[in-house]
Amino acid sequence: MSSGYENKGFEASPELPPPYKEQPGLPLAEIGATNNNTSKQQENADAESQSVPDRMQWNNQWEFLMSCISMSVGLGNVWRFPVTAYENGGGAFLIPYLVVLIVIGRPIYFLELTLGQFSGYSQIKCWKCAPFFKGVGYGSMIATMAVLTYYVSIMALTVYYFIVSFQKTLPWSLCDEAWAGVGNCDINATTQTVPEMYFLKEVIKEAADIQNGVGTPDWKLSICLVFSWVLIFGSLIRGVESSGKVAYFTAIFPYFVMIILLVRGLTLKGAWKGIEYFVKPDWSKLLEPGVWYAAVSQCFFSLNTGFGSIIMFSSYNKFDHSIYRDAWIVSFMDTFTSLLAGFTIFAVLGSLAEETNQDVSEVVKAGAGLAFVSYPDAIAKFDWVPQLFSVLFFLMLFTLGLGSSVSDAGAIITIFCDRFPKLVRWHVTLVVCFIGCAVGIVYTTPGGQFIVDLVDFFGGSFVIYTTSVLEVIGIAWIYGVYNYLDDIEFMLNIRLGYYWKICWGLIIPIFLTIILVYSLVDDISPSHNDIPYPVIALVFGWALAAIALLAFPIFGFQAMTKVPGNSWTEKFFGSLKPHPSWGPRNPKKRLEWLEFKASRPPMSLWERIKQKKL
Repeated sequence: MSSGYENKGFEASPELPPPYKEQPGLPLAEIGATNNNTSKQQENADAESQSVPDRMQWNNQWEFLMSCISMSVGLGNVWRFPVTAYENGGGAFLIPYLVVLIVIGRPIYFLELTLGQFSGYSQIKCWKCAPFFKGVGYGSMIATMAVLTYYVSIMALTVYYFIVSFQKTLPWSLCDEAWAGVGNCDINATTQTVPEMYFLKEVIKEAADIQNGVGTPDWKLSICLVFSWVLIFGSLIRGVESSGKVAYFTAIFPYFVMIILLVRGLTLKGAWKGIEYFVKPDWSKLLEPGVWYAAVSQCFFSLNTGFGSIIMFSSYNKFDHSIYRDAWIVSFMDTFTSLLAGFTIFAVLGSLAEETNQDVSEVVKAGAGLAFVSYPDAIAKFDWVPQLFSVLFFLMLFTLGLGSSVSDAGAIITIFCDRFPKLVRWHVTLVVCFIGCAVGIVYTTPGGQFIVDLVDFFGGSFVIYTTSVLEVIGIAWIYGVYNYLDDIEFMLNIRLGYYWKICWGLIIPIFLTIILVYSLVDDISPSHNDIPYPVIALVFGWALAAIALLAFPIFGFQAMTKVPGNSWTEKFFGSLKPHPSWGPRNPKKRLEWLEFKASRPPMSLWERIKQKKL
């Protein structure tokens, strides 16, 4: 029987190393083994695979689809997308974003969906296909936790605005010198709008810089933060059984509110000036690597690729679930929502520019304030019950954040539950939520938004960007793109075409690596509203990135130690080979897959070129 484990990607693989030593709790079956122990090993595989604990599944396919939409369509679309577009030239950002979405975002999204569904495991154990790369899963877990902490702090701001929206008069609709400062309510004395002053001076009380520290946490925002984490805990306490039910509301409700706001935004004076800024590209911006880097980062943040939650969600699917259809539905909804939010935000920015007699690019500061200035300003201008629309809007923002944060927290929890099956899931959930809440308190300080941008740059964009590159390389170049296509064909009964081969095998690894290197060389130091960070803050940022990225070589070395060999070279190549227990989690499907793989003889890239079987 020929081996199905050879790399069938872009190079022929070296010879298989000696068989792995048996590991407790894992089935042992070396595909293509020709020694006298084959029958005995297969018997062990059949017996031990039965001991793999059953995995909970979605109650129905709609819960999975709604959960994926709720996960991908979140604050990344309504808050971060307009912010990123605003910081990168408006229309100049749209072209790179759409290009990146088609050739990078969607392919990675589908890769993660299929990886989770095929293996039946989360982002760590799914790397049995290439054990050396399991550190990618640990690195993304650290980055996910870092991003989650500040993500929930943004949700806390929506809770604060939701509560104050019940006042007789929206507090940001009229200037009050009690928080604006004496003389600042004179429109001729300041270039800031009332909603902007309310956000900066009354809500977050932002410091001028953090040279002397971040300051003391605000008790009101801290309570809102705790409330947000309590709801996340409640949504996760029973795993997908509870989070799936929540997803119906979090996936559908936001669209009603957003369409209302868009209609109102388009009727404001000067709105089309902002729309023009959003859709009219500055062609010179396309030559700046930083814009493409921002497009890739936004794509990852928006679709939630690289965070592990996609792999986690799909691992609870039935093995033959029609995930190909779901991938296109979710990616379309994600793009649609980003553009919908973009048109809404920039319509309001055009109105603000008209009101303050400024250019659209200068009307407000970027960052979290963009969403908490532009949207509230539009709501305050509603002629009929603006309080009602304000309550609905911030409830919508919170539900958007809840869907994504539940998925990211669930991905972290599932890693520990997969690694230690005896742990009680709600205990793990409680610990993760408590740690996230404790760390998140720093974002409620006057210097909190400085830390948000810092963590987003190092823990979010930089680490997730890097681990996503490694993820695709691990599947397409190490495990082998043709190997992976065979697995998808067995699972979904469809053969993917050249689009997927080219994107996974060439465009994503090469393009992302080039953009990452150019962006780091071009601009390595982040800033908040053009204010540089103190050295200690940058040290913290690089330490966070280093901890996450060092997980790759550390756990790669650990994988090497478990592989028999006479030299470290043999151990290294052995750790790049699939673990003997790699394959579908279900024992019956695994046996069928072994037969399927045995029928597909391995071929090198050169052999495929000669036989025209690319």
